[in-house]
Amino acid sequence: MPETISESAKLIQSLHNPACFNHAAGPVRVIETHISWVLLTGEFAYKIKKPLNLGFLDFSSLDKRLHACCDEVQLNRRLAPAIYLDVVPITGTPAAPRINGSGATFEYAVKMRQFPVDATLDRLDAAGGLTAHHVEAIAATLARFHFEGCARAASDSLWGTPEKIRQPVVQNFEQIAPRLDDPADQHSLDALQRWSETEHARLAPLMAARKRDGFVRECHGDLHLGNLAWVDEQLLVFDCIEFNPELRWIDIQSEVAFCYMDLLQRGHADWAWLFLNRWLEATGDYAGLVLLRYYAVYRALVRAKVAAIRTAQTSGQERAAALAEVRTLLNLASTLTHAQPMRLDITHGLSGSGKTTVTQKRMQTPGAIRLRSDVERKRLAGLDALAKSGSGVGRDLYAADATRRTYAHLARLAGEILDTGWPVIVDATFTARWQRDLLREVAHTRNVEFRILDFPVPVATLRERIVQRSRAGNDVSEADLAVLQHQLESEEPLDTDEQADIVGIDT
Repeated sequence: MPETISESAKLIQSLHNPACFNHAAGPVRVIETHISWVLLTGEFAYKIKKPLNLGFLDFSSLDKRLHACCDEVQLNRRLAPAIYLDVVPITGTPAAPRINGSGATFEYAVKMRQFPVDATLDRLDAAGGLTAHHVEAIAATLARFHFEGCARAASDSLWGTPEKIRQPVVQNFEQIAPRLDDPADQHSLDALQRWSETEHARLAPLMAARKRDGFVRECHGDLHLGNLAWVDEQLLVFDCIEFNPELRWIDIQSEVAFCYMDLLQRGHADWAWLFLNRWLEATGDYAGLVLLRYYAVYRALVRAKVAAIRTAQTSGQERAAALAEVRTLLNLASTLTHAQPMRLDITHGLSGSGKTTVTQKRMQTPGAIRLRSDVERKRLAGLDALAKSGSGVGRDLYAADATRRTYAHLARLAGEILDTGWPVIVDATFTARWQRDLLREVAHTRNVEFRILDFPVPVATLRERIVQRSRAGNDVSEADLAVLQHQLESEEPLDTDEQADIVGIDT
């Protein structure tokens, strides 16, 4: 049984021989990570865990590796049932191994259906092929998984308690610090540790409340572009954390923070904002945003820890590259500790004026959390964003009292998000003066910039756009021509004392 990395490496070298497999195999290709090897044979892939004990994982014995392999298959079948096939024994000897052969077992492997290596989103990104469509698919898939496919932590479990959240954060600092050579890097790490300790103390009551309210769930745990692939025009999510339950039983905001941070590190701030907004829009978990910055810093330091560990496993230029990555991630983590420039923007425009198209661009660059009245109105009524309520003009969901509840809800959410240090855009018609005044007051009481994005569009163009949107049938808005006519008859134009806040938008 291989007990050291060098002994396991001999096994991997032997498995380059296609005759070791009980099926047809082409030339075997090996992908090595810091904790495993993946052997690509053509139709199938096999993942073998390294005999390591890194503190946050322990694969040091055969029994522990078998247990981790079984957990890996079971957990990953939640999101990729067609990929994760079985746990198979490796028999024979390291010099003459046999996958799924007879005789005594000396190692185990996870058997997977192979997909193209270049299909992973990190490689797609490196090749310039990643698009906003892929990012939106990540957000939609993750939202469904978090609210339909994740078990909730039991109230009496330790997972997701403030102390359990703190432990891996502390471990990051303990494992990074001894591997830093540059005093400037150590200074950055020390500052991040002080910030993390202060934030944890401040947020601990909310962490406990989130646990009580069911937001700690059995998540993926390692959600970044390298563990996502685009296969057969669909998103594939694979390789979740199986080796440490405390890294998997986490607040869903911690999971979101990893993908958000990953996109930022890759230079895609606009897509990071897009991903975050799409996930929030689908889940409504705006209350969790107060934790996102803390978790994003933690996630950047998880990646810095992995790079730091790699410095002990490499030398020369490879080690220098790993050290440079550690420094980059420390800088990113430091940036993430700071709030964005604060502002509250609202829109003013009739249905079909292009508000949603423009606010999507602005929520991505320079970046903001967007709230949409069409989505929140339906959420208050317990409806999905794309559901058709069948409400008539001024009735049911669109009655005067429902509209007041919707705008009061938008104002409350906007205030709470601003209070947590995130800029906000509210996408709604704001045809009534009281609606605009409500949000202006939210901004003024917090001393943040307030702007009205005004969308003056000819009525004929509005009518044409509404008809086209209705035919497409894929928009959350239920506004038809009757709604537009009602808006035209009841709108209260911007007053002279509002002119200083107006930013004209030409669509």
